[in-house]
Amino acid sequence: MPTDTPLDRFKAVLGGTARALADEAEIELAFTADAPTQSGKHIKVPMPARSLPAEQVAEARGFADGFALRLKHHDIALHNRTAPGDAVARAVFDAVETARVEALGARGYAGITANLDVALDMRMRSDPITRAKSRDEVPLSTALALMVRERLTGAAPPPATDQGMALVRDWIEQKAGSDLDALGLAIDDQRAFASLATKLLEDLDLIEGDLLPEESDEGGNEDEGTDEQQDDKGDEGEEDGDQGQGEIEARGSEQDSDSEDGEGTEQGQDSFDDMDGEPGDEGEEGMLPTRPNRPFADPSGQFDYKAWTTAYDEVIAATDLCDADELVRLRSYLDQQLVHLQGVVTKLANRLQRRLMAQQNRSWDFDQEEGILDAARLARIVVNPTLSLSYKIERETDFRDTVVTLLIDNSGSMRGRPISIAAISADILARTLERCGVKTEILGFTTRAWKGGQSRETWLAAGRPPQPGRLNDVRHIVYKKADEPWRRAKTSLGLMMREGLLKENIDGEALLWAHSRLIARPEDRKILMVISDGAPVDDSTLSVNSGSYLERHLRQVIGWIEGKSPVELAAIGIGHDVTRYYSRAVTIMDVEQLGGTIIEQLAALFDAP
Repeated sequence: MPTDTPLDRFKAVLGGTARALADEAEIELAFTADAPTQSGKHIKVPMPARSLPAEQVAEARGFADGFALRLKHHDIALHNRTAPGDAVARAVFDAVETARVEALGARGYAGITANLDVALDMRMRSDPITRAKSRDEVPLSTALALMVRERLTGAAPPPATDQGMALVRDWIEQKAGSDLDALGLAIDDQRAFASLATKLLEDLDLIEGDLLPEESDEGGNEDEGTDEQQDDKGDEGEEDGDQGQGEIEARGSEQDSDSEDGEGTEQGQDSFDDMDGEPGDEGEEGMLPTRPNRPFADPSGQFDYKAWTTAYDEVIAATDLCDADELVRLRSYLDQQLVHLQGVVTKLANRLQRRLMAQQNRSWDFDQEEGILDAARLARIVVNPTLSLSYKIERETDFRDTVVTLLIDNSGSMRGRPISIAAISADILARTLERCGVKTEILGFTTRAWKGGQSRETWLAAGRPPQPGRLNDVRHIVYKKADEPWRRAKTSLGLMMREGLLKENIDGEALLWAHSRLIARPEDRKILMVISDGAPVDDSTLSVNSGSYLERHLRQVIGWIEGKSPVELAAIGIGHDVTRYYSRAVTIMDVEQLGGTIIEQLAALFDAP
C-alpha cells in the first residue's frame, strides 16, 4: 500500500523470508522492544529504528533467520525426549542443538551466515562470558555452543568472548575434544547428534553415565517410555507436538493427575478470594527497629566495594511510583495475561499449604488437672463438678515463627514473560503463606535511570575521577511489607508491568538491603529467596571499573550471608546458571517453570530441620 512505511515493508519482507526459510506458510512475525522470542509459529524480533540502520536491520534478520531455521530443522519432541533433566546440562544441550540448527541452515548461504553472526554478537554483549575472570565464571552453555559452532562452520567465536573462551578451551578440549569432532559428522541427523551431545555431557561430568536419557529406536514403545520419564522429571514434562503455548496446559494436566483432591484449583482459588488477611491485618508499622547486639546490620566495611554517591538512591513503595488508577489497570492486565498459569501455580501453592499446615497441627494432652475445659467431658462435669481430669493442654509445636522475603530482579532483561510470571507467583505465594501464618515481604530492585543517571552526572562534573565505584542511582521497591495483609498489597504487584520501570540491576546492594530488613524482623526463622535472570549488569558502573566489579561484590555478599547470617538464602535463576553464585539455588530454562520452582524450593526449606 502507498501508506506503508519503510519499516512496514521491511517487516513484510522479513516475515516472507522467514516463511520461505522454514517452509511454513503460517508463520507470524512481529517486532518487539523486549527480548526476541519464538513461540510455535509466532516470532518476535528486535525492532529497528525508523531509519533502518544497517546493524539493526541485520540483527532483526539474524534472529528471524535463526527462529525460522529452528522451525525447519528442529524436532522439539525428539529434543525433549533426549534432553537431560539437570538444569545446567539441559542448558548446554539446548545451546549445542541451536548451534547445529544454525550451522545446518546457513550452509551455502552467505547472507544468512552474516545475519546470524550479527545476532550472535548482539547476544554475546550481555553474556557473562565477556566478563568472566575465572573458569568457574564462564557459562558452559555459551562456551560449548561457540566451540560447536566453530567445529561445524569454521567460524571463530566473537572477539568479545576471547578472554572467557581462553579460560575453558583447553579444559574442554582435553576432556571432550573428540566428542566435538564427532558432532560434525552427525549435523544432518538430530537423533545421532543428540546422542553424541549426551556423550559430550557425560565426558564433561555434567551428567552421570547411568543417568543418560534412553532414546529407543523402536518407534512403537518410544512415546510410552518417555512419557513416564517426563512425569518423573516434572518440569521437563512436554508431550509430542508441543509448540510453546501448549506447555503450560501440559503441565496443568500433570498437576491435575498428581493432585490429592480433584477440585484443587477451584477450592484453592475460592479460598484465596475469601481470605480476610487475618495474620497482621492491623499491622501498619512496617519494619521494627533493629535489635541490639546484632552483627549483621552494617557489613559494608567487609567488602571491597563503594558507591560514588548515595544521594540519589531511593527506597520507595510501589504505590508512590504510580497513581492508583494506573495500578488497578496494570493489575488487571497481569491477571488477564496469566489466567491459565495462575491455576497451575495455585495447585502447587495448595500443596505447600498442606505441607505447612501439617507441621503446624495442634496436639493436646487430655485428662489434665488444669488447662482448657475439655468439651468432651462437659456432661461429666455438669453431673459432678468436683471430678478431676476434665481439662486439656495444647502441646508445644516445633514450627518456628517464620518470615519470607521474595527479592525480584526488576532489570530490563526480565521484560515480558519472566517478570509477569515472577509477579503472579509472588502474589500467589504471599496468599498461601499468609493463610499459614507465615509473613511474606515482596521487594524489587532496579535503577532509576539507564547508564548512570544523576550519579554519573556528578562524577562527570567532578572531572571523572578513576575507580569511582557504583555509578548509578539504585531504586529499591517495596511491593508488600511483611506486616501488610495481601488484600492491601495485591494491586502494587501490577507495577512490574509498567513500561519503563525495568532498567539495570545491581544485585549485591539489593541483597544487603533485603537482608537488613529481614534481620530487623522479630521472627525466629528468616528466609530470603532471590529471583533473577543472571549476573548484575550496570553499563555505567562497569565502564569505569573492572568488568567483574559488581559480580565480585555479589559473591562477597552471598558468601557473607551464607556463612555468617542467620538468614537462609536461596535463589532461582531464569535462563542463567545462578548455582555458581548461591550454594542453595536452582536454574530454570523455561519461565513457565517459575511458579512450581518457587513452591518446591520453599517446601524444601520448610521441610529441612
